[in-house]
Amino acid sequence: MKLASIDVGLKRIGVAICLDGKIILPQEAILRKNRNQAARDVKTFLDEWEIEKLIVGLPKGGSAEEEMERRIKHFVALLDLGIEVDYQDEQGSSFEAKELTKGDFRHKRDGRLDSMAAKIILERYLGL
Repeated sequence: MKLASIDVGLKRIGVAICLDGKIILPQEAILRKNRNQAARDVKTFLDEWEIEKLIVGLPKGGSAEEEMERRIKHFVALLDLGIEVDYQDEQGSSFEAKELTKGDFRHKRDGRLDSMAAKIILERYLGL
Protein backbone atom coordinates (compact mmCIF):
# COMPACT_ATOMS: atom_id res chain seq x y z
CA MET A 1 0.00 0.00 0.00
CA LYS A 2 1.33 3.44 -0.94
CA LEU A 3 1.33 5.76 2.08
CA ALA A 4 2.04 9.45 2.53
CA SER A 5 2.26 11.58 5.63
CA ILE A 6 1.94 15.31 6.09
CA ASP A 7 3.03 17.64 8.85
CA VAL A 8 0.66 20.60 8.52
CA GLY A 9 2.11 23.95 9.50
CA LEU A 10 0.99 27.52 9.02
CA LYS A 11 3.75 28.29 6.48
CA ARG A 12 4.82 24.89 5.13
CA ILE A 13 3.48 21.36 4.88
CA GLY A 14 6.08 18.66 5.29
CA VAL A 15 5.54 15.58 3.12
CA ALA A 16 6.93 12.03 3.20
CA ILE A 17 6.04 8.89 1.25
CA CYS A 18 6.38 5.15 1.72
CA LEU A 19 5.77 3.01 -1.35
CA ASP A 20 6.86 -0.39 -0.03
CA GLY A 21 5.97 -0.41 3.68
CA LYS A 22 9.64 -0.14 4.69
CA ILE A 23 11.49 2.84 3.24
CA ILE A 24 10.20 6.32 4.00
CA LEU A 25 11.39 9.21 1.86
CA PRO A 26 10.92 12.86 2.78
CA GLN A 27 9.75 14.93 -0.18
CA GLU A 28 9.94 18.61 -1.01
CA ALA A 29 7.71 20.54 1.38
CA ILE A 30 4.68 22.37 0.08
CA LEU A 31 4.83 26.11 0.70
CA ARG A 32 1.56 27.43 2.00
CA LYS A 33 0.37 30.75 0.60
CA ASN A 34 -3.23 30.09 1.62
CA ARG A 35 -5.13 26.99 2.65
CA ASN A 36 -6.94 26.49 -0.67
CA GLN A 37 -3.71 26.61 -2.68
CA ALA A 38 -2.01 24.31 -0.15
CA ALA A 39 -4.92 21.84 -0.28
CA ARG A 40 -4.77 21.78 -4.10
CA ASP A 41 -1.00 21.20 -4.04
CA VAL A 42 -1.29 18.37 -1.47
CA LYS A 43 -4.11 16.72 -3.44
CA THR A 44 -2.10 16.97 -6.68
CA PHE A 45 0.91 15.41 -4.93
CA LEU A 46 -1.18 12.52 -3.56
CA ASP A 47 -2.79 11.91 -6.96
CA GLU A 48 0.55 11.95 -8.81
CA TRP A 49 2.01 9.32 -6.46
CA GLU A 50 -1.26 7.32 -6.43
CA ILE A 51 -1.27 7.38 -2.63
CA GLU A 52 -3.76 4.97 -1.05
CA LYS A 53 -3.66 6.19 2.57
CA LEU A 54 -2.73 9.53 4.13
CA ILE A 55 -1.28 9.83 7.63
CA VAL A 56 -1.69 13.27 9.18
CA GLY A 57 0.29 14.48 12.17
CA LEU A 58 -1.81 15.78 15.07
CA PRO A 59 -0.28 17.51 18.09
CA LYS A 60 -1.15 15.89 21.40
CA GLY A 61 -0.67 17.85 24.59
CA GLY A 62 0.17 21.52 24.86
CA SER A 63 -2.04 24.52 25.38
CA ALA A 64 -3.13 24.89 21.75
CA GLU A 65 -3.92 21.20 21.12
CA GLU A 66 -7.65 21.65 20.48
CA GLU A 67 -7.20 24.67 18.19
CA MET A 68 -4.46 22.98 16.13
CA GLU A 69 -6.48 19.77 15.86
CA ARG A 70 -9.48 21.76 14.61
CA ARG A 71 -7.34 23.60 12.03
CA ILE A 72 -5.63 20.43 10.80
CA LYS A 73 -8.90 18.49 10.47
CA HIS A 74 -10.44 21.44 8.61
CA PHE A 75 -7.46 21.44 6.23
CA VAL A 76 -7.80 17.68 5.64
CA ALA A 77 -11.50 18.19 4.86
CA LEU A 78 -10.48 20.71 2.15
CA LEU A 79 -8.44 17.97 0.45
CA ASP A 80 -11.64 16.14 -0.51
CA LEU A 81 -9.82 12.83 -0.79
CA GLY A 82 -11.24 9.50 -1.81
CA ILE A 83 -8.68 7.64 0.31
CA GLU A 84 -8.40 6.60 3.94
CA VAL A 85 -6.97 9.18 6.36
CA ASP A 86 -5.43 8.27 9.71
CA TYR A 87 -4.05 10.58 12.37
CA GLN A 88 -0.80 10.06 14.25
CA ASP A 89 0.57 11.88 17.30
CA GLU A 90 3.24 14.27 16.06
CA GLN A 91 4.37 15.60 19.44
CA GLY A 92 8.08 16.31 19.35
CA SER A 93 8.52 15.33 15.69
CA SER A 94 9.84 18.76 14.66
CA PHE A 95 12.33 18.81 17.54
CA GLU A 96 13.39 15.24 16.70
CA ALA A 97 13.83 16.20 13.03
CA LYS A 98 16.04 19.11 14.04
CA GLU A 99 18.16 16.84 16.25
CA LEU A 100 18.49 14.20 13.51
CA THR A 101 19.65 16.70 10.93
CA LYS A 102 22.14 18.70 13.01
CA GLY A 103 25.09 19.44 10.77
CA ASP A 104 23.44 17.99 7.65
CA PHE A 105 22.07 21.32 6.51
CA ARG A 106 21.48 24.74 7.88
CA HIS A 107 18.08 25.07 9.42
CA LYS A 108 16.66 27.33 6.76
CA ARG A 109 12.97 27.79 6.29
CA ASP A 110 12.92 25.76 3.06
CA GLY A 111 10.73 22.97 4.39
CA ARG A 112 13.30 20.20 4.76
CA LEU A 113 12.76 20.05 8.51
CA ASP A 114 8.99 19.91 7.98
CA SER A 115 9.38 16.95 5.62
CA MET A 116 11.74 15.22 8.05
CA ALA A 117 9.03 15.66 10.70
CA ALA A 118 6.52 14.09 8.26
CA LYS A 119 8.97 11.17 7.84
CA ILE A 120 9.11 10.71 11.62
CA ILE A 121 5.30 10.80 11.82
CA LEU A 122 5.08 8.03 9.20
CA GLU A 123 7.79 5.99 10.95
CA ARG A 124 5.79 6.18 14.18
CA TYR A 125 2.62 5.14 12.36
CA LEU A 126 4.35 2.12 10.81
CA GLY A 127 6.15 1.26 14.05
CA LEU A 128 9.60 1.55 12.44
